[in-house]
Amino acid sequence: MDVSFVVGISSAVNLSPANEYEEILQNVRIILTTSVGSVPLDRDFGVDMSFIDRPLPKAQAELASGIVNAIRTYEPRVSVKAITWTADADGILRPKVTVKINDTE
Repeated sequence: MDVSFVVGISSAVNLSPANEYEEILQNVRIILTTSVGSVPLDRDFGVDMSFIDRPLPKAQAELASGIVNAIRTYEPRVSVKAITWTADADGILRPKVTVKINDTE
């Protein structure tokens, strides 16, 4: 099962997901929307936001690496399949992350 997320798009946290897939996808969403350093007891959790204000190609490379590493570390039940990008005229970069839940074809 492949699922895509646009980083920055979040929804309310569900404290009792209906199944394991919902739990996994919610975990990925939380990882992608959390800045490194913002979780008091785990300062490494989330995605490093130091790419902000860097040139677009460098920011893309740093963010992609941070996304893959964070998901690999904190939600090993999924694999990152692809990261695609959109950028607007104001230089706002939005990654779309496609993940595969590992126990499925």
